[in-house]
Amino acid sequence: MAEIASNASSNNGFWAHRRDYYQLCKPKVVMLIVFTAIVGMFMASPGMVPWQPLLFGTLGIGLASASAAAINHLVDQQIDAKMGRTQNRPLPRGGINSTHALAFALALGISSMLVLALLVNPLTAWLTFASLIGYAVIYTMFLKRATPQNIVIGGAAGAAPPLLGWTAVTGQVDPQALLLFLIIFVWTPPHFWALAIYRHQEYAKVDIPMLPVTHGVEFTRLHVLLYTILLFLVTLLPYLTGMSGPLYLIGSIGLNIVFLYYAIRLYVTRQERVAIRTFVYSINYLMILFALLLIDHYMPLILA
Repeated sequence: MAEIASNASSNNGFWAHRRDYYQLCKPKVVMLIVFTAIVGMFMASPGMVPWQPLLFGTLGIGLASASAAAINHLVDQQIDAKMGRTQNRPLPRGGINSTHALAFALALGISSMLVLALLVNPLTAWLTFASLIGYAVIYTMFLKRATPQNIVIGGAAGAAPPLLGWTAVTGQVDPQALLLFLIIFVWTPPHFWALAIYRHQEYAKVDIPMLPVTHGVEFTRLHVLLYTILLFLVTLLPYLTGMSGPLYLIGSIGLNIVFLYYAIRLYVTRQERVAIRTFVYSINYLMILFALLLIDHYMPLILA
């Protein structure tokens, strides 16, 4: 009876803190990750994506992303408690303890590997595992605290989802999948450095060597601009390689012009409020860009 009561108490505790566990997964970030993975799946298929990789690939990649997010919360809880942006996360405010957070993260990670290995394909499982380790361990535990280039090097893990989606369907790594990977890899620095500029004083307070802390805000503004120009060029490659058509080209040029406007304005005006606007736009930019890839991919079928 005591064991039953204990289990009931544990279940009630999980249910009572379900919102905290949900926040531990960084749902908004995971949704963007899953969306780009799904686009990768559809880009890999000339027609409709088979239901099994679509369903279980999405589930497995989503679970792995949530696991990595939970580990990030666990490792960063002490610095999160000192930063205004993160001090109300579940662990710093005591909504969940570290033991429960670790168990939750491990359960998500193990579940994701089982789903991908048994119901999708081994390549996707291995690549997803490498991505999880890259973000949760290599970036969060080491790179983030070791070098101002942390977001550039660690960005490889965050750029993996469309590649994972592609391999979930095809079972192999193709050049076009690597192109999708490259787009997010180049997008990550201007996206995150815009936020780092806005929050550079908080990063300095907790001794995290983000670029604006180690090299100054002016230096970082310049690099946001340079990476935005590079991103403009990289996002032309899907059209230039025949992967996408005119609809994507026109849409991507428009998106990049606006992104470039924000980057130039950030560099010229030196107003920190422009940095957070640039950060917010960068999120919308990536969602719309990948939506354009998807729509353009199926436009011939729609018009047929």
